[in-house]
Amino acid sequence: MSASLRGRLLRGVLFLVVLGFLFGTALRGKGAGPLTEGPAPDFTLQLFDGEAISLEELRDEIVMINFWAAWCVYCRDETPILERSWQAYKDKGVTFIGVNWMDVESEAQKYLLEFAITYPNGPDLGSRIGHAYGVQGVPETYIVDREGNLAYTQIGPLDEATLVGVLDSLLDQPHQ
Repeated sequence: MSASLRGRLLRGVLFLVVLGFLFGTALRGKGAGPLTEGPAPDFTLQLFDGEAISLEELRDEIVMINFWAAWCVYCRDETPILERSWQAYKDKGVTFIGVNWMDVESEAQKYLLEFAITYPNGPDLGSRIGHAYGVQGVPETYIVDREGNLAYTQIGPLDEATLVGVLDSLLDQPHQ
C-alpha cells in the first residue's frame, strides 16, 4: 500500500471518528439547552474584586445575569447597553451580575476596564454556573424575578428596548 493511499485512508478514518463523535454528542444533548422557566439555579460567584455574590442573597430583588466573554464579538455591542441600564436601575431593586464564561481572566479584566463596567462580575470557574443554566454560548442573559424564578431568557445579544421593557414590567408587578 502506498504512502499516499495510507494517508487518505487515515484521513478518512479520522473524519469518520470525528463525525461519529459530533453526531453522538448532538444526540446526547438533544432536549438540553438554556433554561427558560422555573426556579433560577442558585449560585455563589467569586467576583474579580475578591468579594462574592450569591443569588440566594438577592431574593426580593430582580436579578439580570449575563454570561459574556472578552473574545465574544456580540458581547462588545451589548456591554454598553448593560452598563447604561445598570446605572438606570441599580437603585430600583435590580441587580446586574456578569458571569465571565470560558475566558482568560487577564483578558476579562481588560474588557471590564475598557467598557468601565461597574456592576459585579466574576469568572465562571469550571463553567459550573453556565452548566446549571444550560449556557451554550455567549452572550446569554437570564432575568430572575423577586421570587427567584426565571422571568426572561435571551440567547444572543440583548437590545436596550427589550431589557428596559422586561425590567419595567417586573418592577410594575406587585411584590409578594
